[in-house]
Amino acid sequence: MANPSSKSRAEGRTVLVTGTSSGIGMMAAVALAKAGWITVATMRTLARSSGLEDAAAVAGVSLDIRELDVTDSVSISTAVEEIIASHGRLDALVNNAGAASVGTIEQMDIEGYRAAMEVNYFGVVQLTKAALPHLRETRGRVVTISSVGGAIGQPFNEAYCAAKFAVEGFMESLHPVAKTVGVDICIVEPGAVASEFVANAGLDPEAMLSAAGPYAPALSAYLDRTLKQFDPSSAQSPGEVADKLVESLEITEPVFRVQTSAWARDFVSTKLVDLDGSRVTELTATWVN
Repeated sequence: MANPSSKSRAEGRTVLVTGTSSGIGMMAAVALAKAGWITVATMRTLARSSGLEDAAAVAGVSLDIRELDVTDSVSISTAVEEIIASHGRLDALVNNAGAASVGTIEQMDIEGYRAAMEVNYFGVVQLTKAALPHLRETRGRVVTISSVGGAIGQPFNEAYCAAKFAVEGFMESLHPVAKTVGVDICIVEPGAVASEFVANAGLDPEAMLSAAGPYAPALSAYLDRTLKQFDPSSAQSPGEVADKLVESLEITEPVFRVQTSAWARDFVSTKLVDLDGSRVTELTATWVN
């Protein structure tokens, strides 16, 4: 969690967090408010705000809760303009909103792939673009929740990992450029997190397997492994990820890429030293056999 000296850094500063109706986004919004940030917590529809409101009440913090759909350019521009009008400044952007996408290309329609790219990639790009002029003024920071799936492609996560790869390529390329105008860029890579993220994907394993045809054995193995990974007994908590996110905003000299657990560091390191790709593909092949 943030230490006392970081509270004074946050005083009077405004942060915009997306996807705060549950999970990492909810915990991050509350943690940032506790650390002293003026926290604008956004979600696609305010009909889902009750959980966040309850969490804020329990923590004894105040949040500015607003509607923001990261796939809607008008919603993005309106939200940023209204935040500036209300608070006078924007010091940080936390790109957290996202959606899971499970399936393989032969059995998914292209529109499903496009939808995954819209929320997980283009939403990040559009919101970052809208925020940057204001972040230049405050010498602010962009922190984006990526995933270990942004470093390592995972079976039956083709659309999701493609979007997260794109996010990491975008942010890694933007990092040195933004730095020249005083804006820091960071990405946070969690592994499996015990949150509503998977539940919100609306997965129906029985229906998926019955429709999987020749991919059914591989999908069965993948689902068995994945459901175990996301069980609360083995997955990381959203609060732990939120703490890492807060650290990335509070630290004076942030690093670009942060993993949120020892497991995530070990997993991502497999890719970073795997020049021919064999270590990664041999590892992920065991998930579907």
